[in-house]
Amino acid sequence: MTVSANAETRGFETEVNQLLDLMIHSLYSNKDIFLRELISNASDACDKLRFTALSDASLYEDDIELKIKLSYDKDNRTITISDNGIGMTRDEVIDHIGTIAKSGTKSFLESITGDQKNDANLIGQFGVGFYSSFIVAEEVTLRTRKAGDSHENGVEWVSTGKGEYSISSIDKAKRGTEIVLKLREAEDEFLNDWKLRSIITSYSDHIDFPVVMDKTIEPEEEGGETVIEEETVNQASALWTCAKGDITDEEYKAFYKHVAHDYEDPIDWSHNRVEGTTEYTSLLYIPARAPFDLYDRDSKHGVKLYVQRVFIMEDAEKLMPRYLRFVRGLIDSNDLPLNVSREILQGSKVIDNIRSGSVKKILSMLEKIAKNDPEKYQAFWTEFGKVLKEGPAEDFANKEKIAKLLRFSTTHSGEPEQTVSLDDYIGRMQEGQEKIYYIAADSHSAAKNSPHLEIFKKKGIEVLLLSDRVDEWLTSHLNEYDGKKIQSVAKGELDLGKDEESEKELEEKAKSSEKLVKRMKEALDEKVEEVRVTNRLTDSPACIVLNEHDMAMHMQRILKEAGHAMPSSKPILEINPDHPIVQKLDAEKSKKKFADWSDILFDQALLAEGGQLEDPASFVAKLNKMLVSIAG
Repeated sequence: MTVSANAETRGFETEVNQLLDLMIHSLYSNKDIFLRELISNASDACDKLRFTALSDASLYEDDIELKIKLSYDKDNRTITISDNGIGMTRDEVIDHIGTIAKSGTKSFLESITGDQKNDANLIGQFGVGFYSSFIVAEEVTLRTRKAGDSHENGVEWVSTGKGEYSISSIDKAKRGTEIVLKLREAEDEFLNDWKLRSIITSYSDHIDFPVVMDKTIEPEEEGGETVIEEETVNQASALWTCAKGDITDEEYKAFYKHVAHDYEDPIDWSHNRVEGTTEYTSLLYIPARAPFDLYDRDSKHGVKLYVQRVFIMEDAEKLMPRYLRFVRGLIDSNDLPLNVSREILQGSKVIDNIRSGSVKKILSMLEKIAKNDPEKYQAFWTEFGKVLKEGPAEDFANKEKIAKLLRFSTTHSGEPEQTVSLDDYIGRMQEGQEKIYYIAADSHSAAKNSPHLEIFKKKGIEVLLLSDRVDEWLTSHLNEYDGKKIQSVAKGELDLGKDEESEKELEEKAKSSEKLVKRMKEALDEKVEEVRVTNRLTDSPACIVLNEHDMAMHMQRILKEAGHAMPSSKPILEINPDHPIVQKLDAEKSKKKFADWSDILFDQALLAEGGQLEDPASFVAKLNKMLVSIAG
């Protein structure tokens, strides 16, 4: 291997420098994982070659036996991991090794606290990959050549992990990638045959390619020749093809860490072999912690698709809906062609059947956890609840099952934690109550303190407190549950059931306030559709009410800030004639003062609803003038 031209030194991205430093200091107590990560990467490279070679067998270059080799050199204090997989071009090395092309990198780095255990968990969420080499190595050398490229197109990448790396062109006879780790002084434990073999069998036993190491065979007779031959260390059998009874929990967990590149154990998993009109095997995992790119629509993680044990593609979005994008694992089909493409998947009945069965399996798994281990389910919900809330809009067929899994904060406890299921809510409904009520706002505090809740508190009716951005999307698609309509307390007419006394009282108030309502409607004509007497308020002077199908005020504000044009619609202003401010307003003779006070009342109600004032300066000026007149 000789180094040729095109040598250059490049700097790492700032984020890479920070990540490398964190890696070395935070994962020191779990340093075995560097080998798991590098073997997983090598396995992925072999998977990719096996698939690509289906359409171009020449990529094998007369070396058809895919494998991963591990060796060590005590004298030079190095460990070498090599594979004969797909390899990389120079540009791919720069893209994959020199940068972190991940959404959420900055927020991830800002989450670091300095607490070693907590930071190790955070790094596990982010995914360590190739960079884990620097946990044990003071220098890393990577040599690679893309399958199908000529020998002189090899690439050598060298770095000490301190700010920069060198990259140059080399002549590399064999395709694939070789990584040489020059170990730090304190890492001699890895220069040991038994130690390396034990890590392989612990973390990489069931990857689908042999991981080999040299074995020395001493001569049986004196004077005979010592023979060194390769020995397969792992079982090299696809775990999902084994019978469930033959697989231990530890093997399932180890395989999850390989397939998901995760640091923590999964919450649960499901391993199934389906036979009949569609034959496939699925091994699906629910992670314990959300990755940082969970809300990045371009993230390429999820469920892997295999056909007859041949890896086809990663993140086959047709296998799992977007609201279950946190699911990890694989599906191996016997019914798809090996040359399957994304276009073929688009209209495939086989894929539709696999997807339907897999979704039901995941939802059943979650339902079982929720029923048998509420604490574990609550941990899941904290990580993935917002994503699951996307489900009713995306998956009509399973809407009721998903709704059963949803959790909310409510006025029952008033706490921000989302722990209440819709079944819990229904179990506490008052006699004669026919609807599930909710209030949506841009924060838990805003929802909890909304004036719309005043009558509900008085009557002791529980209300769901919704403050996630996805909630407005959820409630627009989840209109009822278990035969009960789901109703916003801030939209449309409020009907709390038959109460003749309350209805009569409201009619009397409306009649006695007719003149006031008319004056306010004239003063606010350009701002409101209607002014009417309320049956919602007990303590506040006024509130904004939207039409039943209007978007909540806080969501309108968010979308406007994002540059979206919103349809023009006027809200309804409801007033509480028993409130001193409204009574003071009713007694006001000055037309100008009446108009100003009406504006203030409307703007206050709009702010309480999470809306945005068209003219904040005018509101402040009118409010100051009113305060001066009161103080005077």
